[in-house]
Amino acid sequence: MTETVITDDGVRLWASRSGQGEPLVLCHGGPGLWDMFEDVTAMLEDRATVIRWDQRGCGRSERCAGPWTTGRFVADLDAVRRHFGLERMVLLGHSWGAQLALSYTLAHPDRVDGLVYVGGTGIDPWSSWRGPFGENFLARLGEMPERLARWRELPDGGREWAVLQWSVDFEDRERALEHAGRLAEPWFEINFECSKALGAQTKQTLGTPELYDSCQALTVPVLIVDGERDPRPRWSVDSLERALPWVRRVVLAGAGHLPWVEDPRGFREALKSWAVSGRESPA
Repeated sequence: MTETVITDDGVRLWASRSGQGEPLVLCHGGPGLWDMFEDVTAMLEDRATVIRWDQRGCGRSERCAGPWTTGRFVADLDAVRRHFGLERMVLLGHSWGAQLALSYTLAHPDRVDGLVYVGGTGIDPWSSWRGPFGENFLARLGEMPERLARWRELPDGGREWAVLQWSVDFEDRERALEHAGRLAEPWFEINFECSKALGAQTKQTLGTPELYDSCQALTVPVLIVDGERDPRPRWSVDSLERALPWVRRVVLAGAGHLPWVEDPRGFREALKSWAVSGRESPA
């Protein structure tokens, strides 16, 4: 069932609710993209009330002039929470959405029962992982030279360009285009203004003493889920794992940046086990 969430500054956000059980709110990646969590919803809605939403200016949400700041997106996520009448919720964020979910949890720990941090890049400076990721990206796309050549000749932002770029995120190279193509259905225009502005702000935020201190003081249980073959170096997440006092980490072998696609059973089991025992208060 789809619904419209109205933010405190009047922007309309697309949202969807399905399933029954503890509320689980999903935060998609990007920034500048849209919700691609159909598979996650299908595997979890027998255990949770799953709420999806498109971030402002993206996907099925209202096109607007921003503002494009983490604080504004945290406020939008809180508008989603209020719209669905949730006192508390579990958050699951992927990639940029993992950073957004973490930012919300640090700002409002009293409203979060748990955080699932999937395919994020940790809290060390942006420069610590971006170079190795760029090298991995070109090497993996270059395994099929015709794909790399085609990606380079296409204008940024179109569907074919995006599918080729996203194909790098999958370990199964034979099915990578198929998996990436499913992410592009339905297709919406990428919001590059949003992506550029939030990317610039994130560069300034990561690696700061304030961020480390906030994570060290967090009293919310966190599950980190990595795909072992994510082209973003997984050691970049070590900084977050070290800082958090209440954390479990699961690495899924043979999976890339979207581990629920290539190891759905392992992904579901990781969440199920954490929900049962990983959220018990540490000694």
